[in-house]
Amino acid sequence: MIGKRIGKRYEIIRVIGDGGMSRVYLAHDIILDRDVAIKVLHYDFSNEEELKKRFQREALSATSLTHPHIVNIFDVGQEDELHYLVMEYIAGKTLKDYIHTHGALSAEHAVSIMKQLVSAISHAHHNGIIHRDIKPQNVLMNGEDDVKITDFGIAMALNSTVHTKTNSVIGTVHYLSPEQARGGMATKRSDIYSLGIVFYELLTGELPFSAETAVAIALKHLQEETPSVRDQYPEIPQSVENVILKATAKDSTYRYATTDDMYDDLLTVLSPERLNESKFALPFDDDKTMAIPAIKDVPKSTVAEDTMKIAPAKPEPVAPTKKKKKKWPFVLVGGILLLAFLTFLLVMMMKPKEIIVPEVVGEEELVATEILEKEGFVIDERFEETSDEYTVGQVIKTVPQAGKKRKEGDGVKLFISSGKDPMVLSDYTGRNFEATKRFLNGYGFLPIESVEVFSDEPKGTILSQQPEADQSVIPEETELIFTVSKGKELQSLDDLSGMSAKQLEEYAKKSGLKIHIVREEHSDKVDKGYVISQKPSKGEKLEKGERVDVVISKGPASKPIKLLVKTVTIPYNYPEESVDENEDDEEEEIDSEIDPKPHPELVPQKVQIYVQDRTHTMNDPIEEFEITEDTTRKVTIELREGERGGYKIMRDQTVIEEDKFNYTDLE
Repeated sequence: MIGKRIGKRYEIIRVIGDGGMSRVYLAHDIILDRDVAIKVLHYDFSNEEELKKRFQREALSATSLTHPHIVNIFDVGQEDELHYLVMEYIAGKTLKDYIHTHGALSAEHAVSIMKQLVSAISHAHHNGIIHRDIKPQNVLMNGEDDVKITDFGIAMALNSTVHTKTNSVIGTVHYLSPEQARGGMATKRSDIYSLGIVFYELLTGELPFSAETAVAIALKHLQEETPSVRDQYPEIPQSVENVILKATAKDSTYRYATTDDMYDDLLTVLSPERLNESKFALPFDDDKTMAIPAIKDVPKSTVAEDTMKIAPAKPEPVAPTKKKKKKWPFVLVGGILLLAFLTFLLVMMMKPKEIIVPEVVGEEELVATEILEKEGFVIDERFEETSDEYTVGQVIKTVPQAGKKRKEGDGVKLFISSGKDPMVLSDYTGRNFEATKRFLNGYGFLPIESVEVFSDEPKGTILSQQPEADQSVIPEETELIFTVSKGKELQSLDDLSGMSAKQLEEYAKKSGLKIHIVREEHSDKVDKGYVISQKPSKGEKLEKGERVDVVISKGPASKPIKLLVKTVTIPYNYPEESVDENEDDEEEEIDSEIDPKPHPELVPQKVQIYVQDRTHTMNDPIEEFEITEDTTRKVTIELREGERGGYKIMRDQTVIEEDKFNYTDLE
């Protein structure tokens, strides 16, 4: 079955469960791209066309059940002689496994689970469907306190089929109601009885009735009262125990009339006013002598917890009343009987002798064949089946089974192990590793490993797998290795403050980051064109391609300028004239009509003006010229806040005027 496709859409992946009536496979619906559970029935429908139609009709009716605590049935199909049901896949464990792991649950937890189960069964009863096989093995755990019941339509459909043919019923003996154990028809109150047994198991972690054989267990359901849970756990309220006692009453008349009644009881069972209520008691003497019908024994190989058919008891024939007869007929009858006896002895002597089928389970096929043939059997047919218990080539079982008597020369069917059930690996790339690991751990793989690498894919995404997809593997012998994304590579952001535009460009190329200048600001501390600040700050872990915002300096902000314009007069330094005393006397005697003496020629004088302000220094003159007479000039001085300034005027290398002042001195 593994790797095959049935119904032209369901690809079988692996076995996820086995039962008395069916085997459950994990499959993938290639049309809707989802995992489903497929239950393949063991019952042989060949040559039973009417029963086949009835099964399909009954099973399809179960698909109408829609409830949060019922596993959905999606489809009912047939492939050759293979009948199957397609159901919702729940990736969890059964309630039975949960009980084995956790033991007895608290009353609060058990009541919470029971309310879910009873509401689900109530929904089915309202739709005219009786489950008939309620047990923890048929309840799947979706979480610590979330359950879903399955196998609706299986027991119900097969029961209607098989009961018609063999007058027997289907059920699991540990949870079987007394009326079912007697061979009677299952009713809605039979489901209530099974729910009571499940409730008992939740509270105690044990079954109320156990024995070495299924028959002995069934007899206890018929004869013995359900044990008290309070005897083991006195802290359990009497009101809680009363639910079990009422649900498991031997006479169905005294059970809850409906699952609705049971659900209503569970709603208030933990309320303070009910904790000390009286113990439930039947209104009649339950110890009166009762006729218990005989129950035939079952094969030793039957597992008590498997769903199975239990044949009803047959009443003993009533001996007819003897009538008085004459003596001579007795002589005649005696002769006839003697003749018949002698004939019988002759036939028995000629008849093949009966031999017991030997135990060959676990033997290699060749060894088993030799043992069986030596005992006088013939190997009739050979079948291969997967097995987790027996290695390839070993005998899993025989039909008939060991210990049965058969005639010498009869055929025996051998079932040979083909090894553990393999599964076909799906393609897990692109899925989340942790979720996939949790999912695959349920298959029993060897420890699943991961190798982390940087990638553009989100962190935790599976990039590749080993073994690759579509390979057939045995989980218990396979080590899965996944390459998993660590996300994009992160790097620590450097301190960009003080970097120039060119340095930023080089850093962007090296780091793979995107540097974005968001604005420019004045700064008294950072020179123009260099980074003042950044966001994110240095040391932050960034992926390649992420953006970093920076602020660039425009240099110091301009301060208010004060302007001084001063007009200065630069005097020309005239030369002094020399006078002779004798000449003076002589001049007085000269006639005034004679012309005066001419003036001397003027020599140009070199003038230099120096200014100290925001744009000039005293090192170089701002103006340089010559004068031959007094000259007026304007001196302009510009100062920023906090600066000092002044001017100096030199004539022929001699300072003739200078002044100094502060910014505050200017108006």
